[in-house]
Amino acid sequence: MFRRKLSALDYHNPAGFNCRDETEFRNFIVWLEDQKIRHYKIEDRGNLRNIHSDDWPKSFEKYMKDVNCPFKIQERQETVDWLLGLAVRLEYGDNADKYKDSTPDGAKNADNTAKNAEPLINLDVNNPDFKAGVMALANLLQIQRHDDYLVMLKAIRILVQERLTQDAIAKASQSKEGLPVALEKHILGFDTGDAVINEAAQILRLLHIEELRELQTKIIEAIVAVQAIIADPKTDHRLGKVGR
Repeated sequence: MFRRKLSALDYHNPAGFNCRDETEFRNFIVWLEDQKIRHYKIEDRGNLRNIHSDDWPKSFEKYMKDVNCPFKIQERQETVDWLLGLAVRLEYGDNADKYKDSTPDGAKNADNTAKNAEPLINLDVNNPDFKAGVMALANLLQIQRHDDYLVMLKAIRILVQERLTQDAIAKASQSKEGLPVALEKHILGFDTGDAVINEAAQILRLLHIEELRELQTKIIEAIVAVQAIIADPKTDHRLGKVGR
């Protein structure tokens, strides 16, 4: 999953890189800092270069904080992808004149088609800043995490449209005015022998029915939201088109 970025950075083994191999992973981090990111001064990279030290995870965790990586040390794949994105941006900044006029094959023709087909297709879903932003929004809105960040973004959009627009907030803020209810028209179904208790039981039953209706409404809204996400066709950004 990292091959394209590793190739762009001239990594020696882009196809065979395995971030789950501890030794290979540590060597990769040292290479990335020494050759591409260069956040530390050379004399400050000693702890990171000491890949056989038992304290290396602590040094790496400090490094992540120093470069403002938004992921935790346990989220290895996300961390590697974010660091690669940072390295690519820095590489481009160092060689802006070299890359500014380069255009991928077929990009011009695909661009207009993509814009008309799907507004979100122009987003770089592999961009670490994009992933961090979507994750922050999902956590804030308590949306369940998904492996596809674009799916999470669409879920956020649906929630915002349904719950956080000005009309939705104004509607939710309106006080509900109760309607008069004739209790004698609602049969209780049993008799306690006390008129007051019978009336109280009728009121409790009506309140319970109202709660069930509200629950049913919320269930229907949840089903509609899920269907809206599932119904969206998958977007294949590598092909520059939308399709299942």
